[in-house]
Amino acid sequence: MVEIENAYGFCRKELVERLSEAAPGRMQILTGPRQVGKTTLLLELVARFGEQAVYAAGDDPNAVLPGYWERVWADAESRAQRGTALLLLDEVHRFPEWAAKLKGNWDRVRRKHTPIHVVATGSSALGVTTGSHESLAGRFEKLTLNHWPAASLASVFHRSPREAVRGLVQFGSYPGAIEFEKDLPRWRSYLRDAIIEPAIGRDVLALGAVRRPALLRQIFAVAVGLPAQIVALQKIQGQLQDSGALETVAHYLALLADAYLIAPLEKYAAQTLRRRSSPPKLITLNNGLLTAMHPDGAPDQQREPERFGHWVENACLAFAVNQGQRVSYWREEPLEADAVFEGSWGNWAVEVKTGRFTGQELHGLLEFCRRHPAFRPLAVTAPGNEEAARRHDVDAISWEDYLLSGPP
Repeated sequence: MVEIENAYGFCRKELVERLSEAAPGRMQILTGPRQVGKTTLLLELVARFGEQAVYAAGDDPNAVLPGYWERVWADAESRAQRGTALLLLDEVHRFPEWAAKLKGNWDRVRRKHTPIHVVATGSSALGVTTGSHESLAGRFEKLTLNHWPAASLASVFHRSPREAVRGLVQFGSYPGAIEFEKDLPRWRSYLRDAIIEPAIGRDVLALGAVRRPALLRQIFAVAVGLPAQIVALQKIQGQLQDSGALETVAHYLALLADAYLIAPLEKYAAQTLRRRSSPPKLITLNNGLLTAMHPDGAPDQQREPERFGHWVENACLAFAVNQGQRVSYWREEPLEADAVFEGSWGNWAVEVKTGRFTGQELHGLLEFCRRHPAFRPLAVTAPGNEEAARRHDVDAISWEDYLLSGPP
């Protein structure tokens, strides 16, 4: 099996190592979804550095007061007179004109050789890295703390592997929501109030690139309602209460991707232009969002096998995206492969089957691999159905094992 990265442990290890280097080095910018542990990680660093650490949050009400930014930096520079200081800027994109101010302060620190490390976090990839690329080029290193995999849930919350993967499919993997899973109304309120509303109502809107917030919310709702499905932009457009140009729909899907909510997968093709012109396959990056938004909650495997299959396929493809693989899909009517993986896991063409299937249903998978021999075929099946795929010379793994440890 491939090595599954525990994003929280990896980011903590990387940050501790980088902060042990001589200061000032490069700023560390940590991005990732809401409620996956970015603030917890910063508070761990506060405890590690003790009195030499200064913590400031962009969503703190005091952050909008005149002179707050300047006082925070003055405090860090004062502590740096006694040794290496650490300045932690949580939700940095919430500070007004953060990129320009951060650039000015950092350049002054570098000129004076003041021993300060800076770690900044943001819940929107675009909100942090666009500003940083425009104003901070060459001054920062980026880390991503992504959605938790099932293996992390099993380890941290002492769940059995089967409980962890089943829980991930039904309730997602937001660690803060685990304690509410037995109280569905409370769990749903937590996801909507602590994750969905701040991500859409604050993180994305703070970018200044959304002229029609109501349309953005509708596109999110439509995308979450079509997990692991290939949907033409015209079809999305037709389901909206408000009209919007196709370019606007595509732009808002890209913003939802930058907020770690939705991944609109492109069709696999040798030419990038053909990828971009194809309809996207919509993947919700955490199954908790599916359950929170669906009126009936998570599907029952026995009563709703088709919806359960979409939930499992969504979880499998989101897992690959969150683990840093390049994920696309392939379709040449009437043939199709659910996903194409490229990256550290190797090159795989993947078909997800949660029910019984025949060799004919693997024809698209095998045809893709015939045309693209660099890829190996993989069937992700219901537990116990692996042999049905292996009889056709297709590697197979149950979706439960796959969600724990990736492809073989």
